[in-house]
Amino acid sequence: MARHDGRRANQLRSVEIITHFTKFAAGSVLIKTGETHVLCTASFVEGVPRFREDTGLGWLTAEYDMLPASTGERRSRSRNKVDGRAQEIQRLIGRSLRAVCHLADLGENTIYLDCDVLQADGGTRTAGITGAYVALCLALRNLRTEGKIPGRVVRQGVAAVSVGKVGGRLLLDLDYQEDVGADVDCNIVMTSRGEFVEVQSTGEEATFTPGDLDRMLALARRGIRQLLSAQRKALSAS
Repeated sequence: MARHDGRRANQLRSVEIITHFTKFAAGSVLIKTGETHVLCTASFVEGVPRFREDTGLGWLTAEYDMLPASTGERRSRSRNKVDGRAQEIQRLIGRSLRAVCHLADLGENTIYLDCDVLQADGGTRTAGITGAYVALCLALRNLRTEGKIPGRVVRQGVAAVSVGKVGGRLLLDLDYQEDVGADVDCNIVMTSRGEFVEVQSTGEEATFTPGDLDRMLALARRGIRQLLSAQRKALSAS
């Protein structure tokens, strides 16, 4: 049975990764997964936070926000206060990208990954991770050319996707309508070597079986393979 937007249960939304979307960032992309659009930029700053000084290691961190008109009702700007959801998501993005990086190759420098949601229709955190990886790779390519960093930094690819149980069906890549009605919601981050960085799986007033989890992980692996392919195509075309 087709989903409300015509997709099969194991089908991703359409994915488009537009590279070099902004002029001044070291690396930037606009990633579109269906109607979710996220601007991801990577910025280079010399030096590291105090806890990283004199270690020879660089640092990579992320910030995430949803712009005021990204949803149906205007959202207030974060300004100086980051809400709990945004804080959780930006930490997830940072962890996911650090997991595939060798930060000694960055030298004592910092990369900031900013993920700004222009339009939200579910899956903003997973789109942020997938897009931020491409923005990071573009930035590192430029920084190596300019002689600002000593090594490759990135050791493997990483991407993320959501899976959920909706009305008894397991579905890949939930949009907002599916997400709000999901009995189980799962966000999965995986590397190009098939290793998990994070599995966030939650029952919404419901439970799920070990078999459900196995099937959700299988769906996620299918989707992430396709996202990794889209990342490679975007990078090879840039």
